[in-house]
Amino acid sequence: MNSVDFLLTYKDITYEIRTEIKRLGRPIPDLNISKTDVGKSRNYSRNLNSSVYDRFKWLCGCPKRNKLFCFICLVMGGNQSAWTQEGGVGKGRHKATA
Repeated sequence: MNSVDFLLTYKDITYEIRTEIKRLGRPIPDLNISKTDVGKSRNYSRNLNSSVYDRFKWLCGCPKRNKLFCFICLVMGGNQSAWTQEGGVGKGRHKATA
């Protein structure tokens, strides 16, 4: 019930279900997300480190989509943004980071 897929599929979730999802906690699966950047003299490869979940308590992951999402926005029905629809990796800063 507290999976990202569930939260993306069912938009009309009751307050009681939202409270239970919050109680269960955010899903923090190990994801295989990597990115390669081209530099002037070499290529740089970056991989997602699971410690990102410790640094950003609002972050959650979806193993089915292999993407990161804002758990608060998903549970509370936040605005329709990259963090609630597509997965926010590489989409810029989220206002929860400020």
